[in-house]
Amino acid sequence: MPAEVRIPQLGESVSEALLVRWLKQDGDLVRADEPLLEIETEKAAMEVVAEAAGRLRIGEAAGARVQAGAVVGQIEEAAPAGAEGGGVPIEVAAPPRAAEPPPAPAPLGAPPADEPSPRVEPGTERREREPAPRAEAPAAALATADDGARPAAPPAPERVPGPRGAEEPEIERVPMSALRRVIATRLVEVQRTAAILTTFNEIDLGELLALRARHRERFRTRHGVDLGLVSLFARATVHALREVPIVNARIDGDDVVYHRRVHLGIAVSTSRGLVVPVVRDADRLGLAALERALATLAGRAREGRLGPHELRDGTFTITNGGVFGSLLSTPILNPPQSGILGMHKIEQRPVAVDGQVVIRPMMYVALSYDHRLVDGEQAVTFLVRVKEALEDPARMVLEV
Repeated sequence: MPAEVRIPQLGESVSEALLVRWLKQDGDLVRADEPLLEIETEKAAMEVVAEAAGRLRIGEAAGARVQAGAVVGQIEEAAPAGAEGGGVPIEVAAPPRAAEPPPAPAPLGAPPADEPSPRVEPGTERREREPAPRAEAPAAALATADDGARPAAPPAPERVPGPRGAEEPEIERVPMSALRRVIATRLVEVQRTAAILTTFNEIDLGELLALRARHRERFRTRHGVDLGLVSLFARATVHALREVPIVNARIDGDDVVYHRRVHLGIAVSTSRGLVVPVVRDADRLGLAALERALATLAGRAREGRLGPHELRDGTFTITNGGVFGSLLSTPILNPPQSGILGMHKIEQRPVAVDGQVVIRPMMYVALSYDHRLVDGEQAVTFLVRVKEALEDPARMVLEV
């Protein structure tokens, strides 16, 4: 019997999704576990895969609002016994046709024999001998040694810009995606309900970059992953949150909720908008495990394959505007969290070290926090601990 294509469970407090597009056409042959369609909820975008092989029959068109568990299509058994690919029949190409002799060349200037002559609408006739317009060339490219022996070509008529045609509208109006609508709503809501304040510091990354350069290849060989800056910042963040746990807490009504674990959100820019997948129990992970988790989540986010469980329960967020060239910014909280750390571009800048002006790789960092819960002293202390851990990486290893 046909296998059903169902909308999966969408996660806590999410019951509806937008069917963005089908990745296959009605009647296409599909294989088991092959992506069939994309859906988008207020929290994430994801793909739905085929549970069996066969021929796809689409039941709901793209653009429909669908409920979790809804059947949006079927996969019919379409293979003869013994066919490859889990029951999907193999298409057999038709035998090639015998080569036909080429048609006789048409007289110069005559239209092709198999094409009708173009119809001329009233009022659009051209003069019979009017030349077709040519691309303009620079004057130097047109000068030749025998210019004096030939009549000069007539100057090209001056082009006067006319009114835009109906086919060139000045604006384009498209509906906002569900994910973008939620991003907009949440950002406005957090600005309205939280007392957001930002504190800044700068970090000399010379020692950290030197350490990374010395051990990067050995780290990759040993663990099979690269040693990225974000994972090092994540490690420093965990180190600082242990000392200043109020930054990892949140307000719930009249209560303060302290989190015993650090579930670290990492902001990822995708074609659909910004999403924040969560590395659960980041405080229990070593550097290699952190790097693997970050790489996996970022890849799934960009491919639109994040599950709802990978987007919830974050307690603190890191965002890296430096990858786009940002030198300084004030990140906005990811509610209901009380803190977000902003990384920025590394710049070679002159700084004073032991009374001497030297050039060092410097980064501005920013901590935005909810001032209803976190005092300025606690926020500054947290950021200083991040700075100390990154400027002296041994502190993270020795837990001092």
